[in-house]
Amino acid sequence: MRTKIIIARHGNTFRPGEIPTRVGAKTDLPLVEEERGKSIGLYLKDHGVVPHKIYSSPLKRCLETAVLALNAMNIEMDISILNRFTEIDYGIDENKTEEEVMLRLGNGNIEKGKGIIDEWNKKAIVPDGWKADPQQIIKTWEDFAEKEVPLHQTVLLVASNGIIRFAPCLTGNFEQFSREYDLKVATGGLCIFEKEENEPFWTCTAWNIKPYKLYPE
Repeated sequence: MRTKIIIARHGNTFRPGEIPTRVGAKTDLPLVEEERGKSIGLYLKDHGVVPHKIYSSPLKRCLETAVLALNAMNIEMDISILNRFTEIDYGIDENKTEEEVMLRLGNGNIEKGKGIIDEWNKKAIVPDGWKADPQQIIKTWEDFAEKEVPLHQTVLLVASNGIIRFAPCLTGNFEQFSREYDLKVATGGLCIFEKEENEPFWTCTAWNIKPYKLYPE
């Protein structure tokens, strides 16, 4: 039996029509909808990958998503909180719109700023002014996979976009993965990593699946 890590990004924190801002570790917003959290649970239940254990970032948006997924799977289980998976700190760009962020990064040139954000989404290169240590985040993922994921079991972790994009380090070749996939995961998106007992690295069998498109309300 393969060991599995299911990674889910939390649901929406902005309503349709609202202008979203870059929300990081310092902004603890609740969800504004339930569809995406519920659809995560329905997808996992229907595909026979109900987790043995559930972990979550301490942020409201992640915890609420985990609870919605649990309820949709119709199971009762304690949610283990992992503070080290709290979202990254966007520094001076916290709660700024994407346009404002790109203008700052590009020193007034929005196209240059867009290019910097593209590098973040494609290669996880941290923009100037953000408080994130890629090597520390990678170590957090490696430690989690080694110490918190029981052999031959399935675990679910609900976290945020800035943290999730570093999970492909578990494959042993982050650069190759980033050439093949966009690292940005949608709200309510799912990623799955699997490993046999004797394998040194994990295999990503699903990246950025969008269950909410399969289970519309």
